[in-house]
Amino acid sequence: MAALVQQPLVMVCEGWDSYRLLDSGAGRKWESFGPYSFIRPEPQALWQPRREHWQAAGEFIPGSDEDGGGRWQFSGRLPDEGWQLAWNEVRFTARPTPFRHLQFFPDMAPVWDWMGEQLAGMDAAETMNLFGYTGLGTLALSQAGRVTHVDASKKSVAQARENAALSGMEDRPVRWLTDDAAKFTAREVRRGKRYDGIILDPPKFGRGPEGEVWRLEEHLPGLVHDCARLLDGESRFLFLTVYAVRMSSLAIAGLLEEALGHLPGRIEHGDLAVREEGEGGRLLPTAIFARWSNS
Repeated sequence: MAALVQQPLVMVCEGWDSYRLLDSGAGRKWESFGPYSFIRPEPQALWQPRREHWQAAGEFIPGSDEDGGGRWQFSGRLPDEGWQLAWNEVRFTARPTPFRHLQFFPDMAPVWDWMGEQLAGMDAAETMNLFGYTGLGTLALSQAGRVTHVDASKKSVAQARENAALSGMEDRPVRWLTDDAAKFTAREVRRGKRYDGIILDPPKFGRGPEGEVWRLEEHLPGLVHDCARLLDGESRFLFLTVYAVRMSSLAIAGLLEEALGHLPGRIEHGDLAVREEGEGGRLLPTAIFARWSNS
């Protein structure tokens, strides 16, 4: 029986050559993405910045709607095609998007490392990346075997395939699927499929390729229970991240305990965070997570 560890954890992104958290505070964060730096809203940066002046290539100005919206303001011209960055062997393109992201989530770096640790010694693992976005997690998983990458956005899947080619990994055993994550997972259950590991990074709200509506609080429990039916006592992990919701990591850990408690291993939960560069760098929380591991 999987044991729920009640004490929360913090998984910290320390930054690397292609990404740094330069400073944060007053509801904003200042980050470098390779040769360019950007300022983005960050409600959890309740403290004051350590640096007096921030100079950036662009700043995202949020809209008045609490649930999103806004626009970029740029101080100069950026490459229309974006620019290349890297995480370990994975190469990818970064560019500002209308959703305030830059086509990847740097705080996921410690998660990619952790997944690799869970799959250590495997070269024929079967894993799945739900809501796979631009594929960095997929390419990290592909080092251990076959990956099923699922995202509702045709544009995101196309970018993920471009990142695979940029990384020289286009021949890796990846199924690139434009599909509704919940519907696809339910079909996999009916097919009797099995996976060694699953990562899911669902949005608060979204739509599938055929207009299917996704609401996290309403649809996440069913999806997690279906994911649990794709795992068994020999599987290695499930990792769930949740952004931008009024919810505790203990809540989603309880959901995992309900769905996966019959399996061996343990269930943990906590925060993802990014550390500011420099001595005494503060930890900026970005998301909550819950994870099941069997190692």
